[in-house]
Amino acid sequence: MKILILGSGGREYSIARAIVNENEQHKLFFQPGNGATDALGTNINIKDYNDLADFAKENNIELTIVGPEAPLVDGVVDIFKAKGLNIFGPSKAAAQLEGSKVYMKNFLAKYNIPTARYIETESIEDAFKFADTLNAPIVVKADGLCGGKGVIIAQNHDEAKVAISEMLSGKSFGDAGLKVIVEEFLDGYELSMFAVCDGDDYILLQAAQDHKRLLDGDKGPNTGGMGAYAPTPLVDEELYQKVKDRVIRPTLDGMKKEGAPFEGVLFIGIMVVNGEPITLEFNVRFGDPECEILMPLMLSSVSDMFYKAATNRLSEIKVNFSSQYAVGVVMASENYPYKSSTPAEIIVDEVHHDEIRDNTHISYAGVSKEDGVLYADGGRVLVCVGLGDTIKQARDRAYLRCGQVHFMGKKIRTDIAYQAL
Repeated sequence: MKILILGSGGREYSIARAIVNENEQHKLFFQPGNGATDALGTNINIKDYNDLADFAKENNIELTIVGPEAPLVDGVVDIFKAKGLNIFGPSKAAAQLEGSKVYMKNFLAKYNIPTARYIETESIEDAFKFADTLNAPIVVKADGLCGGKGVIIAQNHDEAKVAISEMLSGKSFGDAGLKVIVEEFLDGYELSMFAVCDGDDYILLQAAQDHKRLLDGDKGPNTGGMGAYAPTPLVDEELYQKVKDRVIRPTLDGMKKEGAPFEGVLFIGIMVVNGEPITLEFNVRFGDPECEILMPLMLSSVSDMFYKAATNRLSEIKVNFSSQYAVGVVMASENYPYKSSTPAEIIVDEVHHDEIRDNTHISYAGVSKEDGVLYADGGRVLVCVGLGDTIKQARDRAYLRCGQVHFMGKKIRTDIAYQAL
């Protein structure tokens, strides 16, 4: 099968790696890909979505998989479908579940899906007034896409009011913050859950936990994610069932009623409070770095799952998961997440131990290639993934692999998966 993958990060690399591992006959293309994806397929550079759809048609691409949120919110799926192409991801209308936090919160309220108490507003007075009714900490969110950084958890009312003022003035996140959500802070533990959907049916993958903050002990600023592990032992069958019944099913039914059936990945940020799942947010694509740990846990065909979802035939397949655990540790560049870093050569030691060779791998993200040499380009550079029969074994293997990767200024957390351990 010829498959086109949109995106350039570790998420897209991981999807491609899983597809190549299941069947080397698949032919992969990336738009734009990164400096390491050319080892898995062919990088192309066609930015215009109409031209890209024409490329897919001319080259008999049988499936396109969209990795990041921006092309989805921009309507790439609608363009491809209008040309009769199979593409995995939600329509522009359905992508509003991530594209607008206001749309998402109002959708949750309309269809009685449990979520935190909130107000959505453009009025600074109304936002201040509602914030005064809440106990600190207080959550302030920008409405639009902010690369995973548009959420402020204010520790007191003054901080909340500064965050509200800076968003609504356009100072913090530009146009993305000109409408805000102020909501109550929920005290519990957070989970990432992913449902692969075809509009009617869905397959729920194993629950993961990621580590958003930069530094050990969950200190420092929020990032796109510094590591993750799956499956988490904090979820039992009862909790999975509650998420299916109270969140996923009403969401799929509700989106059909809204005239925007949801196809693609529904990423549910859950806060578990006293055993009850409360929906924090939806995203409309795989999380990163969660995707990097979920893909190697899939025993059944990844490409078949995406293809069946894209052609509304998920009910025809059963997906099997490994009984192992996966832990992913992000290696970031020197100045992440504050500013860009100078490109640095990446040196990866040769692996001599069977245990590490057979149970770890690297998913590349922020890398470029020049004269056959990989460079860390900045941001989140790569993810070292370890597999094991216990979380501890998987974590230890992931860190052993980290010790074999070198570049100037590399930055990692040393406590990934500490919640479970």
